[in-house]
Amino acid sequence: MNPLSITRRRLLQGIGATALHSLVQGRTLPAAHFAPKAKRVIYLFMSGGPAQHDLFDHKPLLREMNGQALPDEVRRGQRLTGMSANQAILPLAGSQFEFARHGKSGAWVSELLPHTAGVVDDLCFVKSLWTEAINHDPAMTFFATGSQIAGRPSMGSWVTYGLGSPNDNLPGFVVLVTRKPTDQPLYARLWGTGFLDSRYQGVRFSSGEDAVFYLSNPDGVCRSGRRALLDKLSTLNRLDFENEIDPEIETRIAQYEMAYRMQTSVPEVTDLSGEPESVKQLYGPDVEKPGTFAANCLMARRLAERGVPFIQLYHPGWDQHNNLPGKLRTQCRETDHGCAGLIRDLKQRGMLEDTLVIWSGEFGRTSYSQGKLTRTNYGRDHHPRCFTGWMAGGGVKPGFSYGATDDYGYNIAGPDGAPIEPSKHHFTPGAVHVHDLHATILHQLGIDHTALTHTYQGRRFRLTDVHGHVVKDLLA
Repeated sequence: MNPLSITRRRLLQGIGATALHSLVQGRTLPAAHFAPKAKRVIYLFMSGGPAQHDLFDHKPLLREMNGQALPDEVRRGQRLTGMSANQAILPLAGSQFEFARHGKSGAWVSELLPHTAGVVDDLCFVKSLWTEAINHDPAMTFFATGSQIAGRPSMGSWVTYGLGSPNDNLPGFVVLVTRKPTDQPLYARLWGTGFLDSRYQGVRFSSGEDAVFYLSNPDGVCRSGRRALLDKLSTLNRLDFENEIDPEIETRIAQYEMAYRMQTSVPEVTDLSGEPESVKQLYGPDVEKPGTFAANCLMARRLAERGVPFIQLYHPGWDQHNNLPGKLRTQCRETDHGCAGLIRDLKQRGMLEDTLVIWSGEFGRTSYSQGKLTRTNYGRDHHPRCFTGWMAGGGVKPGFSYGATDDYGYNIAGPDGAPIEPSKHHFTPGAVHVHDLHATILHQLGIDHTALTHTYQGRRFRLTDVHGHVVKDLLA
């Protein structure tokens, strides 16, 4: 063929064949924008909105003013949900749980979290997280994807899109959900790829006999038979690719191959029976029960040490609009031991320094009671204006607390204790918006959040969209 007469279709076919060969044979991982402090992320997402006033944000004034109305000058006309907007008064609710300082850092922690209290000198508390979203679905979607509107790629997908994965036998993004009754659904789109290639999809591991559905061979199909089937299917897909030049066909081939390799790798990584008793004891007795948060924390460590770069755990049930004292005790009992065990386990293996662990919900809870306040009972409504999360390892400051709230725990406060009005459009010292948190996480992985982009429908998108600032005061 005359090289000058080559058609665009032939050129694309040649490029596609080269890309396909690279994909199947193994690809070179993309380079980070600068030297990373963290090689992987374990995100402990507490779905429902943990009550920060009962866990980490100690507010004695709420006890002193228990039952009195939230002052108008504190509320400042801020939006309320429809669940408490029509209450005659918004009675302040002091926590019924005792607080104490712990560790050399002197961090305040509730009696509900004795195991977390034992590792506070490894934690970096962020007392001034904030979001615009006031209801669960948009708020969780915001934390997962950087947008309140469904359809964007999840953070784990962005990370694997930007950095790839050093392990060819496991997904680059794994999701673990605590198996428990809940009236708050978790949608697969929270770990979806949006408009990115579907190879970056988060893979949810279940706690049943098959950690990944339909991964095992059906009865009567042996491994060599599966291999022969995949080879034939790959040939057909290659022919299809030559005709269509569709990148998703490449992904289809790659995913079939990954599933074949996972038939060996997934049973190995999900088998906790070989873990020493001394390690299991770090996570508490629930670690022996598949599907518990503690078991998922140990699973996360096993995935991390095998090179999986992004692991996200979801623990639902933190939505305590009523009967908070009893319900919150249950939530903390289910998660406290596992969180602390994960930190201790990573640290003793030398993995904490390059593993970034994050703990947060999608928003916080109000300092006032939703519904009737009694001597022994109260509930708290959604509160996006200020709430607490923590990070550990991965180059963040250990034994450190950043940001503060006013004496009522209702607004982010400046150095003088007075409320400040944060803005997502510019960085507000002392306040950490969702986009700021995302930018900081990517920074620790060696990614410039403004440069990790993907063009879709004529527009460049990124996890932090057009906002976000790295919070350098959090970094060691």
